[in-house]
Amino acid sequence: MMEIKDVLTHVVDQLKAHSASPRLDAEILLAHVLMKNRSFLYAHADAELTQAQWQTYQRLIAQRIEGVPIAYLTGVREFWSLPLKVCEDTLIPRPETELLVELTLSLLADKTQANILDLGTGSGAIALACASERPCWQITACDCSQGAIQTAEENAARLNLTNVFFYHSDWFENITTQSFFDAIVANPPYIAVNDPHLSEGDVRFEPQLALVSGDDGLTAIKHIIKHSLARLKPGGLLLLEHGFDQKSKVTSMLKDYGYLEIQCWQDWQGNDRVSGGRRIIS
Repeated sequence: MMEIKDVLTHVVDQLKAHSASPRLDAEILLAHVLMKNRSFLYAHADAELTQAQWQTYQRLIAQRIEGVPIAYLTGVREFWSLPLKVCEDTLIPRPETELLVELTLSLLADKTQANILDLGTGSGAIALACASERPCWQITACDCSQGAIQTAEENAARLNLTNVFFYHSDWFENITTQSFFDAIVANPPYIAVNDPHLSEGDVRFEPQLALVSGDDGLTAIKHIIKHSLARLKPGGLLLLEHGFDQKSKVTSMLKDYGYLEIQCWQDWQGNDRVSGGRRIIS
């Protein structure tokens, strides 16, 4: 059988025409097959793969060549330094979404206790990141996908985060708690139905329900802006992730519905990514 170093050389050549990061992909998938971390591949470069390991690895590489995202092949994606299970019922958490967590923590820094609602939680990324940083906060999270909720609950259990409560709900529909929320956060679908990017890259394999929102990509965002007013405490905060080119429309909707202190924040790449405001105090 081939040694690890030779396997990687061979597979990197296979992936070059199909991935922007062939070496990284090859290493992540081989480490996954061997149930080791990537440093093992360098420390034991002369170790040989078994026939079973080689066959498993080849199956994963074939799927990667077809475009299946690495996170779906390994079943794991790191978010906010938390290892999260992901599956085809959930979006793959992305680094830019960590901005929602940063803003929630910083804008509610004076809250020792708080009630937070995460709409469209998917794998639970935003809710669990907040829960890991603020164990005294009570966090409610919902998703319209039962598979996503099951995945999020598994992640919470694995991380031993007990201050998150999950609901199978189409936005606010089944949120039975009578509490008002200090903050509502969401990474909703915000891609237009005819956007050509839907046929490219990882999003080809991700759940369309979590990506697409009407002809202009703003149907879900408008729904959340409208209905959050009835669930926020006076002065409560609404934060929404959106597309890089949707700032003006989202902030205009926030203004139209009477939110105050409206702002837009940029992600680590300098793109307009999160807009929000506060419910009027009255």
